[in-house]
Amino acid sequence: MMDYRRTPLGTSMSRLRDPTSVLADMSPTDSFASFPSHVWEKVLSKVKKAVVFMDEPCAESLHWSVGGAAALFEAGARNVKRFSSFEAGADGEPKAVFVVSTLLKGRTADVIKDIISLSCFQYCVVFTAVPHSLHLSSSSSSGGTESEGSPVFERFEEKLCEWMGDMNYTAEVAYAPFAFARVSPQLLLTPAFADIFPLLERDLESVNEKRPEKRRFSSVADVDAAALPVELQVKMKAFAAALDALLEFSHVREESFAVGPMSRLLAAELANHPQAKHRKKTAQNKASVVFIDRTLDLTGAVGHHGENLVEKILSVLSPLPGHVTDVQVDMWELTQLRQTSEVQGVLAPGCLAQNQLP
Repeated sequence: MMDYRRTPLGTSMSRLRDPTSVLADMSPTDSFASFPSHVWEKVLSKVKKAVVFMDEPCAESLHWSVGGAAALFEAGARNVKRFSSFEAGADGEPKAVFVVSTLLKGRTADVIKDIISLSCFQYCVVFTAVPHSLHLSSSSSSGGTESEGSPVFERFEEKLCEWMGDMNYTAEVAYAPFAFARVSPQLLLTPAFADIFPLLERDLESVNEKRPEKRRFSSVADVDAAALPVELQVKMKAFAAALDALLEFSHVREESFAVGPMSRLLAAELANHPQAKHRKKTAQNKASVVFIDRTLDLTGAVGHHGENLVEKILSVLSPLPGHVTDVQVDMWELTQLRQTSEVQGVLAPGCLAQNQLP
């Protein structure tokens, strides 16, 4: 949670075509608000005449930050499809863009291979929300050592060419932090990390299960990040990397405060991020970042007090399929259609996000 009291709140956001010429006149809060759209500009610049495959967390960021799939079509995309092994490009679609929120290994790599194998692509671009440094540390072959360039991404580019069937075809892999969904100029959410839940006392049993008896933790406050499951460690590091990218874009050096065991670990990940030291030396602005374990305030987090319209909307309406931050609005009442089996699925649900950003 950012402390915006130091600077006036920004009231507008536009898609940045030339961020270097605009940032000089931006306040930190304007930069925070424009960061999600700035990240998506990297994708929009690559989707012309391409079929786009995207997983749900990235799709939710797109949904809130730049107006959804319409932005991709406006940028020249031919089609937008789910990131699934059951999808493929059609004949006459030689270019593909993959947008994923995960490491380029395991199931993610398998799905990309399946899609390419069922298609006739000659040009593939892959955007991942996980930075190369985390790919490097997660690579068993590299051992997590520092390397020049981006060897893990380069190896994956070679795999893409192999799967396309010709090493002379074109493949690109790049990092882009699709973590944030811009709900308003003052509010950014991170749907990709919605499953990072604060540690509970009952989690100690699984954490201590494989540890020697003398080295077992007595409380969750004593748990360190290295003792957590590898999948959770990757999520935490990716979250810290995304937050660092946001602060770097805004030229901000932060002062972090943590309330709760999980918040302490996340604050430590941000402080220890490889780029954080350099950023803090060169950043011109300051901000406070407060990490809070909401399990310390369950009454406020799960209570339904009905104090505002948004709370009532979120508590009454069903979630939008594939989303964790938006709801589906029944649009039947705005039409003259009757809800029969013949028209089932014809009318898409409405939602809270706007296609045209203010």
